[in-house]
Amino acid sequence: GTISVGIDATDLFDRYDEEYEDVPGSGFPQIEINKMHISQSIEAPLTATDTAILSGNLSTQNGNGGGSINVALRRVTSAKGWGEVEFGAGDLQGPLFGLKIFRNLTPRCFITTNCALQFSSRGIRPGLTTVLARNLDKNTMGYLQWRWGIQSAMNTSIVRDTKTSHFTMALQLGIPHSFMMVSYQHKFQDEDQTRVKGSIKAGFFGTIVEYGAERKISRHSILGATVSVGVPQGVSLKIKLNRASQTYFFPVHLTDQLLPSAVFYATVGPLVIYFAMHRLIIKPYLRAQKERELEKQRESTASDILQKKQEAEAAVRLMQESVRRIIEAEEARMGLIVVNAWYGKFVNDNSRKNEKVKVIDVTVPLQCLVKDSKLILTEASKAGLPGFYDPCVGEEKSLKVLYQFRGVLHQVMSADNEALRIPKQ
Repeated sequence: GTISVGIDATDLFDRYDEEYEDVPGSGFPQIEINKMHISQSIEAPLTATDTAILSGNLSTQNGNGGGSINVALRRVTSAKGWGEVEFGAGDLQGPLFGLKIFRNLTPRCFITTNCALQFSSRGIRPGLTTVLARNLDKNTMGYLQWRWGIQSAMNTSIVRDTKTSHFTMALQLGIPHSFMMVSYQHKFQDEDQTRVKGSIKAGFFGTIVEYGAERKISRHSILGATVSVGVPQGVSLKIKLNRASQTYFFPVHLTDQLLPSAVFYATVGPLVIYFAMHRLIIKPYLRAQKERELEKQRESTASDILQKKQEAEAAVRLMQESVRRIIEAEEARMGLIVVNAWYGKFVNDNSRKNEKVKVIDVTVPLQCLVKDSKLILTEASKAGLPGFYDPCVGEEKSLKVLYQFRGVLHQVMSADNEALRIPKQ
């Protein structure tokens, strides 16, 4: 589903004060909603090869608008393709009949053809759209599109998508719009999946430069903002929120002219608001949510942790004699002796005040794993080792070891899933 709300905020920058000085209440800028669009679609699998699709949309602009509803049936004919039949009707346009076919020509090339017949009071309006696509390499696709009938055009584009970037170049010759467009996105490899993007589009309608960013703010939500600066379009700020399969889009038109002040506020304003909301609302909310989930997890696993603890203590008791012999052998050769070892959640100076240390003593189990003055642990959680158990389920854990080798004390700390090999050179 998609909800788009167009906002006219040109009165913030393009004011005609001298014309409305005598009008009461004109001291405040007038910000209004001038257009809206709502669309929704659902897919219902009927059989292993058939899917029904029901979709509808409504649009209004300056108090006038209309809508339509469509029903489509898609059938997968083979591993190489599928076909789709569509029927639709609306209050502004008459009935619509459409046929869409997808076919893999080769393992690296496919074609899509969409035929449509739009019935209206002016007669039948046919339309045909064909897209030929080819995989140029592992990360690059080339597209060639031909559209005839409604807004006839020929379009060719190249799209390159990698782990760190997304690049698009397109050229279109058509009626009424012909243009050339270049777009680039850089993807940061962080947990918030931050992306910074910029594009330039030039054609007979003018030139548009866009730049913006998007970031993941929760598990299912992505927030993005884009500034659009163009001639003769002016300056706009576009805010988009993706929540699972729902999209909320807010294009805010700021000015019809190229005003530096509008560009500045469109760029800096969203950044200041986002960082303030992230610090004061989003971060505390996510932290509280995580703490609630951890508390539920601790409650549900309390009995299991107690059982694991008892099993670990029993295993440690059985290890005592073996550990005593290992220590005697290591002392005789000035080898590796584990003085102290702890496993669990540690607290440092940067931790929050209410955090508590949750560690267990694993000196005996680690000493038992020493062989020929070496201790080697693989890249796996240490909670599964004999004599170990998880003292803080769902939280980040570390292993801290204080050991003696050749009569000298050493200390090492490693993450739970990190390999450990001591003594180190």
